[in-house]
Amino acid sequence: MDREPKLLEADEVGPAAVVNHKAADKLRAGHLWVYRTDVEELIPALGAVAMPAGGLITLMDARRIPFGSAIYSEASVIAARKVSAEPKIHRGEYLEDVVTRVRAALALRTPMLTDGSTDSVRLIFSEADDLPGIVADRYRNLVVLQLLTQGTAQDDMREVLARELAVEGVDVIVERPDPRIRELEKLPAPPAEPLFVREGHAGPAKTEFTLNGLKLGFDANAGQKTGAFLDQRMNYAAAAAYAHGEALDICTYQGGFALHMARVCTHVTGVDASRSALETAEQNLERNRAQMKAEVEWVEADAFELLRAYDAEKRQFDTIVLDPPAFAKTKRAAEGAMRGYKEMNLRALRMLRPGGTLITCSCSHHVSREEFTATVAEAAADSGRHVRMLETRGAALDHPEVLTLPETAYLKCLILRVD
Repeated sequence: MDREPKLLEADEVGPAAVVNHKAADKLRAGHLWVYRTDVEELIPALGAVAMPAGGLITLMDARRIPFGSAIYSEASVIAARKVSAEPKIHRGEYLEDVVTRVRAALALRTPMLTDGSTDSVRLIFSEADDLPGIVADRYRNLVVLQLLTQGTAQDDMREVLARELAVEGVDVIVERPDPRIRELEKLPAPPAEPLFVREGHAGPAKTEFTLNGLKLGFDANAGQKTGAFLDQRMNYAAAAAYAHGEALDICTYQGGFALHMARVCTHVTGVDASRSALETAEQNLERNRAQMKAEVEWVEADAFELLRAYDAEKRQFDTIVLDPPAFAKTKRAAEGAMRGYKEMNLRALRMLRPGGTLITCSCSHHVSREEFTATVAEAAADSGRHVRMLETRGAALDHPEVLTLPETAYLKCLILRVD
């Protein structure tokens, strides 16, 4: 006979959040987030008058049956991120779990660096590694860390991560916050100094790293997010396998897709609205000049304006890559994002020569793979072209998806043949 779940007393759970029926069902199904609108009651610890910002709380349903523990944010739309199936009151227990999970994350990535063609990888991917609010990227000898929640952006967490991530070959660990998330989470400024510097190592937080055999520059104090887009690594290689002839790379940023295609194409045009990104792309081109088969040019322009102009001029290409930034920053912005994706893809489809290849991407986690694919299909229908799907891809293997957390399946990449 099954035993009834144990109802815990207040002194056994510490501070707690009672969630509504919808959130309870999602937690039972394996989801890891609780939105503030789904919290019915906040219960401070005995003797306390408020919930602890960034502290551990117990998640419970209306019957006071616990789902486990979570880190709490007093500011974010996501009020709680589950970190354990067991109620935990003491932060020391949580930090012990962090150590175990960081080591497991590093062990998962080690085989990805063995063939010599790549020395950079995402070491920790937040919920995908059971480490909510923590992201760490390695660029050869430099690790860039992001602490994204009130529960992780704390000095004891920095100490643990600096110790565990200082593996062989890592010389510097720096923390670089996401400005928007820092504002939303009401996080203090991170330490200005590196969290770790190996003895004998000096110099700024810059390095040169290798991705799919290409040498690329990285500066931890410049660029977007933690720097280069490691999540596209395997899609870069796939694009190069299909690319041919004259290629156009829209939203090239620092030249990721463009430089991979330039090893096989005859001419590549990389387009971006950021002059500084294109300057870095040019530096990356010079680093790899000996590998380049194509003539490469960079164009500073708005992606939509340039596509409209090229479409009006009836410009033609053999390969087009669309890799725009996230159009949908919120769920409410998803409808507008779909219109943007459709316009961009429709113009690209019209500009491809028969037998051409379209590599089209979306990194909006508020837009599902099914929604994005349907939007591209609408563009294909409107274009009047015969379009076949060759591959449906996601992020590289160092960015695994959690099946019960759809938000981790944020990157979509479709490879299409257009006749």
